[in-house]
Amino acid sequence: MSVTTRNTPASTSPPAARSTYRHGDLRRALLDAGIELARQGGPDAVVLREATRRAGVAPNAAYRHFANRDDLLGAVRAAAVAAVAEAMEAELTQVPATGTPTEQAHAKVRAVGAGYLRFAHAETGLFRTAFGGRFTVEQQPDPAMGGATGLNPFQHLSAALDDLVTAGALPAERRPGAEYLAWSTVHGMALLAIDGPLRGSPEPMMAALGQRLLDMVARGL
Repeated sequence: MSVTTRNTPASTSPPAARSTYRHGDLRRALLDAGIELARQGGPDAVVLREATRRAGVAPNAAYRHFANRDDLLGAVRAAAVAAVAEAMEAELTQVPATGTPTEQAHAKVRAVGAGYLRFAHAETGLFRTAFGGRFTVEQQPDPAMGGATGLNPFQHLSAALDDLVTAGALPAERRPGAEYLAWSTVHGMALLAIDGPLRGSPEPMMAALGQRLLDMVARGL
């Protein structure tokens, strides 16, 4: 599976903000506005007053649904994390239902990583929002941070690594903590490409580097 790491549309993403609030769900309108602010400028751009302006309501109206700016940012972050999970799920649906268990397991690890990289480049503001703060990897994570399957990005990665163990491609004694090694590797590549020295690199080079990185993670743990 090739990995295009620049200028690739996100497979899934939160809905764009409505221009004004008229009737219906004010909380949703404020959240949509916050999501659009994050999409455009990352977590620092999520400001409660601006969200109310975009929703077309008075600032005080927001406090019926969000206690403060951090409360709104938390909801936006949950939506962004869920969108990352959905991007991973879109990649997982493309894994061929053929091959040996080992080939299938490797393909799932690569798919999870590909979804992560693609989202980082297609939705950079939301990516920074998703992982720039209080994302948790506890056993009982916020259900709002799950994708269509109910799994969050960390759970998708964990499941793919468990499949490696089941297939005999990853020794069971090396499984504990492997998700942190894989995640830090792929996250590092994403940051180098969107904020670091790889920013602006030619698309073919980034595609090749992304594929090699995901192969290394899938086979090198």
